[in-house]
Amino acid sequence: MKSNLILILWLLTQTAFGFSQAHIREATPGDAGSIAELVRALAAFENKKPEEVLMTSDKIIKHAFGDEKYFQVLLAEKDNKPIAYVLYFFTYSAYKGAPVLYIEDLYVSEPYRHQGVGTVLLDRLKAISAEKKCCRMEWHVFSWNKTAIEFCQSLGGVLRPDLIQVRLEKPP
Repeated sequence: MKSNLILILWLLTQTAFGFSQAHIREATPGDAGSIAELVRALAAFENKKPEEVLMTSDKIIKHAFGDEKYFQVLLAEKDNKPIAYVLYFFTYSAYKGAPVLYIEDLYVSEPYRHQGVGTVLLDRLKAISAEKKCCRMEWHVFSWNKTAIEFCQSLGGVLRPDLIQVRLEKPP
């Protein structure tokens, strides 16, 4: 009986990283280099050409921590090393009359996938969304990324076939 109680208590203390505590935190200007590396890793995963990735540490410092903050970043760490990130910002729904938390990027480094890291990051975003009284969270998933689609659906995410993403890119 005592060993079962110890096992249950031990299991309750475990997190998404297996046998170590998950450490999710807000990024700081000192994390700009790590964030840029993770952005490049995501781009490589998405088969983008390295020269197409224009994010730099300087841009991260300016746009996430400067006078005008365009986005925020949460980092997931293992052994004090960033292994995942989520980059998000707020938009607004005129129809709902409330803010929307928009996720631009969510990336987990290969060795840490399928361990709940993405879920822990999304749980933190859910809490932020509730704190900011958002009416919803939104993000896009590439149609070829079946694993990401299944992950989003497992969370209760709804794919919207009636919405088509539109981009008007800045001319070179």
